[in-house]
Amino acid sequence: MLISLGPQAFLSPVPVMLVGTYDSEGRPNIMASAWGGLCSSQPPCLAVSVRRSAWTYRALKERQAFTVSLPAREQAGMADFIGLVSGRDEDKFAALGLTAAAGEHVDAPYVAECPVVLELLLRHALELGSHTQFVGEIMDVKVRKDCLTPDGLPDPARVGGLHYAPLLNEYYGTGDFVARAFAVGKTVKRQN
Repeated sequence: MLISLGPQAFLSPVPVMLVGTYDSEGRPNIMASAWGGLCSSQPPCLAVSVRRSAWTYRALKERQAFTVSLPAREQAGMADFIGLVSGRDEDKFAALGLTAAAGEHVDAPYVAECPVVLELLLRHALELGSHTQFVGEIMDVKVRKDCLTPDGLPDPARVGGLHYAPLLNEYYGTGDFVARAFAVGKTVKRQN
C-alpha cells in the first residue's frame, strides 16, 4: 500500500552537485545543489536550480557559464560545508583547502579534488517559483583516470558518487551494480 505524503520536493536519491562560478570580481565560488540533473542528450545538457538569493545566482547570470563537480562519498563533509556557507561570507575553496581549477572550455572554476567535473555554457534560465532552473550545455566531461573503466568510461563504483535524500536530509553513496540498461528489459516476459 502506498501512503500519500502530499506535494513535496522529492526525488530520491539525487546527485550532489557542486556548482562552480566566478563572481563579478573574478573570485571562484562553489555552491552545493541537489535540484537538477540531465535534461537533454543532443546537445548534451544538464540543469541546476538555484534560489535567487544565492550568491551563485548572479554569477550564473553574469558569466553565462558554470561547472558541476561531482564529489565522492568520502567528500560528504566537504559538500555539506559548501551547502552551509555562503560565498558572500567566506571563500569556500580556501576554507576547505580545495583547488579552484579554471575551466578549459568555460569561464568557471571547478573543484580539482572531485572525481568528475562537467563544464557548461548557460543556454537557458527558467523562473520556476522558489528557484530558477539554469540549463547548461555540457562542453566537456572530465573524469579522474583511476575512476575509468578499461574502456575509458566513468565507472560508478570507482567514482563512488555522493547522493542526497530529500525529506530525510541524508547522504548516501553509489550502490551496487544491478543490471545492464537496455538489456535486462529484454529478459522480461510480456503479459498478454
